[in-house]
Amino acid sequence: MPYYRSVKSIAGLLAAQILGVWGSLFAQSVPFNPAIPKTWDESALSTLEVPLAQPAFSAVHVPAGYYYRIPERPVFKSYPVYHPSRQPDGYVEWLRQQEPELAFDSAKLKSERDWIRAGETVFQAALLYDSWAKPADLQDKAWWDAVNPPLTPEGILPSLRYVVRVKGRIEISSFSCAQCHTRVLPDGKIVVGAQGNYPLSRDQAYSIRHRTDREAVMKGERSNYSAPWLGSLDPFRRLNAMTLDELASERQLIPAGVNARPRSSPSSPVQIPDLIGVKDRRYLDHTGLVQHRDIGDIMRYAAANQDGDPLSAHGDFIPLGTRPDAERYRGRYSDAELYALALYVYSLEPPPNPNHPNAISRRGEEVFRDQGCGGCHTPPLYTNNKLTPAKGFSVPPDHREKYAILPVVVGTDPTLALGTRRGTGYYKVPSLKGVWYRGPFEHNGSVATLEDWFNPERLKENYVPTGFRGVAAKTRAVKGHEFGLRLSADDKSALIAFLKTL
Repeated sequence: MPYYRSVKSIAGLLAAQILGVWGSLFAQSVPFNPAIPKTWDESALSTLEVPLAQPAFSAVHVPAGYYYRIPERPVFKSYPVYHPSRQPDGYVEWLRQQEPELAFDSAKLKSERDWIRAGETVFQAALLYDSWAKPADLQDKAWWDAVNPPLTPEGILPSLRYVVRVKGRIEISSFSCAQCHTRVLPDGKIVVGAQGNYPLSRDQAYSIRHRTDREAVMKGERSNYSAPWLGSLDPFRRLNAMTLDELASERQLIPAGVNARPRSSPSSPVQIPDLIGVKDRRYLDHTGLVQHRDIGDIMRYAAANQDGDPLSAHGDFIPLGTRPDAERYRGRYSDAELYALALYVYSLEPPPNPNHPNAISRRGEEVFRDQGCGGCHTPPLYTNNKLTPAKGFSVPPDHREKYAILPVVVGTDPTLALGTRRGTGYYKVPSLKGVWYRGPFEHNGSVATLEDWFNPERLKENYVPTGFRGVAAKTRAVKGHEFGLRLSADDKSALIAFLKTL
C-alpha cells in the first residue's frame, strides 16, 4: 500500500475511533427520564395471557393493591463463582469480609445506558437464595462432578453468583434470569440472553437426593406443576406418587438447555428460549401464553414468572394453596427495576456468527425458498409471529379475531400445549435466528442438533432422542414438523448450512 494511502487509512481509523468515543460519551450524557409503565396494571393484565385450552382455568392474577403491598426486593452486589480448582486463594474468606452493598438505585441513573447497565444487574439478581445449590456445595467436588456445568476459560460458572446480604454470610443467587439465559459456547465465550446451558435439572436432582423433607419438596412440586382441572392428566398426580429418588432421577434426565419450569411439567419440560431479539416477537413462551405488545408486557411477564404466578388463581386452585399476607410474601422487584431489566433484554445482541455465507449456504437459501419455509419462518425475523394449533385442539372462533393464528397443525407432541398450566392449545412459530449457537431443539428439546431435527428416523418409535428423552423411555418418536425430512442429502446439508448463517 502506498504511504499516503496507509496514512489516509490510519487517519480514517483514528477518526472513526474518536467519533465512536465521542458518540459513546454523548450517549452516556444525554438525560434520560423514562415514563416507566405500571407493571401490575390490572387492565393490561386482564388481556396479557392467551386463555388456557380450558379457558375457565386461565390465570386470574392478584389485584394491584395486593401486589404493590408486597415488599420490594433489594438488589445486592454479587460476585463470581469459581470452580474450586480455579478459585483465588482466600476467596471465600474475602467474601465473608465484604459489606452488603445495594446495586440498584434508580436515582443514580441519568442516561439510557445507565438504565441498561442497571438492568444487567437485575438480570443477574437473585429471586431466591440458596434454593438448590448451597455455598457449601460449590466448595465440594462431589457437586461439581454430579452437575458438571460449563465454565469459562477462567474457571467461572457464569450462571450462578455469590451474594452477601449480611456481612460474614455468603449465599447463592437462585433463579435469576441469568441462571437460565446464559450460554457458554464451546470456546468458553459467554452469550448472555441465549438459550442457557447451565444444567439446572442436574442441580435440582443433586439437591433432591440430599434432602430428607419429602413434604417440603412435594409442596414445591405442587406449587410448580399441579393443574387439578386436568384430572388424571394433572402432572402433580404422578409426581406425588414418586419417591425423592425417583423425582431426582427424572430431573437427572432433563438435559442442559431444557427446564421443567413452573407451570410446565418434568415429563414435558420446556426448551429454554433465546431472549436475543425478543423485542420483535409478538408472543412469549413456546405455547404463546403471554402477548408482547410493548415494554410493559415484558415487565409484566417477568413479574408474573418471578413472583406473581404462584399467587394467581386457576378456578379455585391457587398454586401456593392460599395467598399469604402480601406484606409477608417473599418480595417483588420494583417497577423501576423491571423497566431496567426490560431495557437490558431489549439491548441484547447475538454473538458474531462464524458461519459466513458461501456457495453451499446460498444453495440452502434457495431450498428454504423452494420448500416454502418462509411462510412460517418469514424473513427477516424468520418467524411470522403467529400461533399454530396443537394436535387435538379446536380453535375457538373468537380467537381468530383476537390473536394471530396460522391454521396449520404441525403435529408435534401436544402435551405442553394441552396438559400443563402453560397450555393454551397453541405453539408459537419460533424464530430461526441464532440457531447456530442454540440447542437442543423442539419445544421440549428432544433433539440436540439441526441434523437430528432433519433426520426422518426421529419419526419412528425406536428412535433414541438425542436431547430430552423422557422418564424411563429408552426410545420414543419425535413426531411432527415433517417439513424438510424428505429432501435429498445434499439439499438437506445445504439447508442446514443456510440456517446456521442466520
